[in-house]
Amino acid sequence: MITYDFRGKAALVTGAASGIGLATATLLAQSGCAVAINHLVGDARGAEAVAALRGRTQAPVIASPGSVADPAEAASMVAKAAAELGRLDYLVNNAGTPGTGAAIPPTDYDRITEELWDAVVEVNLKGVFRCARAAAPHLKASGGAMVNIASIAGINSAGSSMAYGATKAGVISLTKNLARGLAPEVRVNAVAPGAVDSSWAIAWTEEQRRSSIEGALLKRRCTPEDLAEVIVFLLAGAGMVTGQTIVVDGGLTV
Repeated sequence: MITYDFRGKAALVTGAASGIGLATATLLAQSGCAVAINHLVGDARGAEAVAALRGRTQAPVIASPGSVADPAEAASMVAKAAAELGRLDYLVNNAGTPGTGAAIPPTDYDRITEELWDAVVEVNLKGVFRCARAAAPHLKASGGAMVNIASIAGINSAGSSMAYGATKAGVISLTKNLARGLAPEVRVNAVAPGAVDSSWAIAWTEEQRRSSIEGALLKRRCTPEDLAEVIVFLLAGAGMVTGQTIVVDGGLTV
């Protein structure tokens, strides 16, 4: 694995109490980056993640709680991270929700309720924009970078529901326009994960899990650490890459 020296840099990772967000925050902190871990207020995993990282790394690690679905909380969370860390070089928009506990196939479109649409749009799409807008002045001042977490569901996979897929397709489009809007100071890219072994809220069946392994060219599911490696590369090692979405799925969609 390529390593980077992030000493003197600061990052905010949303939805970092577990999964891809926590793996990314961990890799950044282990590389010397000061990190703000965003999590929902009252989520005990957030405090546990902060304490664990503080015990394992020398880099400053703080909590920056708040919901990206709430405009005021999203803005406050970004401002807190920048103020307490003294700067903000990187933003990872990882917070997301499937809005449902079980996958809803496209044929069951009648199950796609207004409440489901509202939940996934507020978090997965508008939440990305809210945090990006709040962080933009800080990222421009530092010449930083942003990575948004999309999904193969936004490209050519059904995902957990058509509403979820639509928001992730929106993230891909939003990434391109944020790259246009924040250039030349800030690079903005996205990562589209495939099947990931993490504490995601969707209850996939063992058959679905096995199918995702057998269908992947690399014959395994992604881990959060697989995604973190690509995210960190896009933050620090891809100086001429912007407006792009990198698929990380082990060849599942090839």
